[in-house]
Amino acid sequence: MKILIIGSKGFIGSHCKDYFQRKHEVWGCDIVSDYNDKRYIVINSIDADFASVFSTNKFDLCINCSGAASVPLSLDKPLHDFGLNVLNTARILDAIRLHNPDCRFVTMSSAAVYGNPNALPIGKDSVSAPVSPYGYHKVMAEHICEEYYRFWGIKTCCLRIFSAYGPGLRKQLFWDMYNKFRNNDVIELWGTGNETRDFIYISDLVRAIEYAVEKADFKVSKVNVANGIQTSVRTIAETFVNIMASDKIVRFNNEERKGDPIYWQADITDLKKWGYKPVVTLEEGMKNYIKWIEREQQ
Repeated sequence: MKILIIGSKGFIGSHCKDYFQRKHEVWGCDIVSDYNDKRYIVINSIDADFASVFSTNKFDLCINCSGAASVPLSLDKPLHDFGLNVLNTARILDAIRLHNPDCRFVTMSSAAVYGNPNALPIGKDSVSAPVSPYGYHKVMAEHICEEYYRFWGIKTCCLRIFSAYGPGLRKQLFWDMYNKFRNNDVIELWGTGNETRDFIYISDLVRAIEYAVEKADFKVSKVNVANGIQTSVRTIAETFVNIMASDKIVRFNNEERKGDPIYWQADITDLKKWGYKPVVTLEEGMKNYIKWIEREQQ
């Protein structure tokens, strides 16, 4: 297969590129220059010309890992978030429609489309009720995928990623905890500690993407990508302190951060049906990630 990964320099995109190029011809595409990779396309960050990408090359599969992935940024700069997560999705799909209509399209959506669910685990047919502009924009991007499938037959698949983490991620909970740990005797975190997330380590995530590529019907498929395990932030913090072999104190400020859901646990029936099983435990993944951060900050 000839695969294009848009956002190949980012967290998920870079891991996807490393993983899929073991078996396939993989091309990268991002806004950063790369003079050493002959299978790489540079695009403009503001007004990306995806038409030239798909008119010059023909791909069997496009995996879109580009876009903004920050709830706080979407609250501060909603138009910017809209451009990266919604408008660019439409641009990519329209370029595929015009120049490479047989190319299947996979895009990274988010569990943020659900907001605060009424029940757990969250099934893919649960009502979308986002609590952030980021979540709304991911819903809009999914609707655009449906539009291009319904009217022009472009085969699309939306992967609703839950709490992904691992080497290469320079933000979110674990990154925040590590940097607070280094600089403070007391680690203060948002919320009560009872909030829950469904974590998935990056190597498991890219395997889940492969299962979706191979098994999804691409008729606007929507797939939850997680491990189906609910873990509280307090448990995460305690595990983190144990891994660091420290007696430092973790304190929760009991303040709700705007745009953050309270409880998450995914129903991953589709992934299980296709044969997916997590390989990396949460503790093992945290250890790997902490080792990577330590190397990065030496």
